[in-house]
Amino acid sequence: MAKESMKAREVKRQRMVAKYAAKRAQLKKEGDYEALQAIPRNASPVRLHNRCSMTGRPKGYMRQFGISRIQFREMASKGLIPGVKKASW
Repeated sequence: MAKESMKAREVKRQRMVAKYAAKRAQLKKEGDYEALQAIPRNASPVRLHNRCSMTGRPKGYMRQFGISRIQFREMASKGLIPGVKKASW
């Protein structure tokens, strides 16, 4: 599992991106890049990193389900994800 501080940092970035989204869009539309640089760096959506919602794992993230590949495999094996079953041929 990821450190709690890393999960909290990512949540903080998500809130900041949402807060400044409209202002960033307006400044970009106007072409005012000096004012755009005055906005905090963490307000940029590029700085967000997808993390597993259960463990906080940053790698092996499955966007469709919002969890890591490891959690996906465990949950699919237990039948906790609707419509997903283990392949066999």
